[in-house]
Amino acid sequence: MRFNLLACDYDRTVADDGLILPYTLDALLKLKKAGWSMGLVTGRELLDLLNVCHQIALFDLVVAENGALLYFPHTTEVVNLTAPPPGEFIAELARRAVPYTAGNIIVATNEAYARDVQSVIRDLHLDLDIIFNKGSAMVLPAGVDKATGLRAGVQRIGVEISQVVGVGDAENDHSFLAACGLYVAVANALDSIKSDADIVTSQPSGRGVVELINHYLLNPAWDSADIKQHPVLTD
Repeated sequence: MRFNLLACDYDRTVADDGLILPYTLDALLKLKKAGWSMGLVTGRELLDLLNVCHQIALFDLVVAENGALLYFPHTTEVVNLTAPPPGEFIAELARRAVPYTAGNIIVATNEAYARDVQSVIRDLHLDLDIIFNKGSAMVLPAGVDKATGLRAGVQRIGVEISQVVGVGDAENDHSFLAACGLYVAVANALDSIKSDADIVTSQPSGRGVVELINHYLLNPAWDSADIKQHPVLTD
């Protein structure tokens, strides 16, 4: 088998309204039973993810905080891949009344405050990046994204990045999808994500993941090499 790990974005991809629904879970279990490994690649903070994803034990690897943190559900090990922004950054956001949440590494706010955040970064001469995701703005150390997190994660579990099928929907997914051996966009994905995909599902979110699993990954007649040469856009 050329591919052996499915890496899914969480919100609006494998999860609908923040939850993995029964029909999506059934398909994931079928894929797991067929010998595949599973990964989540999300911008969510880890504690937030654990509170909403009750099926976390299904996954072999979690890349959280948009690539800044790894979590291994089978052992509950947490690995911070970088250092958090300095305290002075957080203090200045608070002083300027910028609302935010903070995880182990990530600091997030609404994209409406992106200019304020950029001003803080500039004024404090910090090496931080702002990554956008459908209305949110995530602040991380420069060079950290979902692709860097996924590469670190699959290396730890002994999987080549070329063996990974990645599926997502939003602008912050592009880096990790482009790094995977197969790039899949669900039907509700942004046009910029669909335009680079090897496969675009005809169904949105969780139903799109079900379609990917049943019509492609578990289909004995599916020729992944042919897909790579002749991308399929489903109607």
